[in-house]
Amino acid sequence: MSLHEVLRRIQSPDRQLLIQAQFRLNRLTKPLGSLGRLEEVAAQYVMISGELKASVPRGTVFTFAADHGVAKEGVSAYPSEVTPQMVLNFLRGGAGVNVLARHVGVDIRVVDIGVAYEFGPMPGLIQKKVMPGTKNILSEPAMSRKQAEQAIMVGVELATQAVQEGIGLIGTGDMGIGNTTPSAAITAVMTGRPVAEVTGRGTGIDDAGHARKVSVIQRALELHRPDRTDALDVLAKVGGLEIGGLAGLILGAAAARVPVVLDGFIAGAAALIAVGLQPRCQDYLIASHRSVERGHQTILDHVGVKPLLDLDLRLGEGTGACLGMSLVCAAVKIFTEMATFDEAGVSEKE
Repeated sequence: MSLHEVLRRIQSPDRQLLIQAQFRLNRLTKPLGSLGRLEEVAAQYVMISGELKASVPRGTVFTFAADHGVAKEGVSAYPSEVTPQMVLNFLRGGAGVNVLARHVGVDIRVVDIGVAYEFGPMPGLIQKKVMPGTKNILSEPAMSRKQAEQAIMVGVELATQAVQEGIGLIGTGDMGIGNTTPSAAITAVMTGRPVAEVTGRGTGIDDAGHARKVSVIQRALELHRPDRTDALDVLAKVGGLEIGGLAGLILGAAAARVPVVLDGFIAGAAALIAVGLQPRCQDYLIASHRSVERGHQTILDHVGVKPLLDLDLRLGEGTGACLGMSLVCAAVKIFTEMATFDEAGVSEKE
């Protein structure tokens, strides 16, 4: 399947289902609208899945890992060696995302899409390396257009396979030292906002590091001049491989009518690419939380999604997605397990 075919397969969900779902929600034994955002999520899930008798979905978080050549420019507080070290930590079950995934009952699938390290045979690691890290965007494009499309198709393939296995809810996760830099670059291009306005401190850089990061992004954009009307061009010139993989994951899930729970800033950048390629995939997005990373709110506003949580998170990995997926499952349970006034024999308000 080509990327063009995937984009063509994505259709807007039937909004009549949203109305039907809301009718049932209004008949449940509670004051009208009293479960707030849970009701919105339940109705959205019904609309996306097409199931008026929805069942609680099996959930999986895909954590894509990749390195970034721009990390050489001192844009992160941590060295690139941390990327493969954290991949091993994920596989051992010792990272934040592992803890929260166990807590909410979802699986984690770790994907090497571009780590600058050869792991060799490694149980539990999905090896889909496109290249060993992107190039340094300060001097050359991050990757070729072909490699960018390849990264997207990795995500499409993994989403498609997961749905075939019975997964009904997909979460996004990421790992890659330096990846808030390409994410900020993508955000600036796709939203039209100034670089300084959407560039945060990532892993905790100081004032000098932040100024350097903003300068690096501005110079990279001036050098490559990515075309905001061509999301693949933007991804190729300034993006990251894990961002491409996540964009493909979104597109593949949308093509299969499965909702995607976004994590934070990096997942948001991936959503900008995915929506840029196919605006109809926006209907399939659920934002788990609002990151404290500067620029994330800009992404949420641009894509048109409202976060479920605001917990000052900025870890990535899929941690926020895990919590968001738990709320989606709670919303589905409300929709399916709560009695209506008629079923419970409860009098309605006069």
